[in-house]
Amino acid sequence: LQLYSLGTPNGQKITIMLEELLALGKEAQYDAHMINIGEGDQFSSGFVNINPNSKIPALMDFSSEDAIPIFESGSILVYLAEKFDALLPSKGIKRTQVLNWLFWLHGSAPYLGGGFGHFYAYAPEKFEYSINRFTMEIKRQLDVLNVQLASNQFISGDGISTVR
Repeated sequence: LQLYSLGTPNGQKITIMLEELLALGKEAQYDAHMINIGEGDQFSSGFVNINPNSKIPALMDFSSEDAIPIFESGSILVYLAEKFDALLPSKGIKRTQVLNWLFWLHGSAPYLGGGFGHFYAYAPEKFEYSINRFTMEIKRQLDVLNVQLASNQFISGDGISTVR
């Protein structure tokens, strides 16, 4: 496995998963390759061949005859869980719960955090409407998360199974 990433909140997800798999005794050894998004490394032809969307993280699996490029962090997490038969139930309501929250996370957090961060800290002009819009949506999403965690140990439920 070759991981192409950076220590951003999104970039760390795959490293954490790989380390969890290793801690479970899975053969999830990987080589980490830094993609410096501040320098534009994500637009290099080599990286675009792995992820045509030019975003981190991305993963190459060279364990089969044909190398497999995997991109988008949610897809990589599901791929690794299925490949190593761990951390994602194989069927039923528990699997659905995990996938519900995985897709919630990937559908909400990057857009909101990135949007708020952009308009609040990086935009050349500060637009009150944009900042307020993203601020209110972040508060709403955090409330969704708080309600879920008030009655569950983990976002996807009360336990994480290491076996499927």
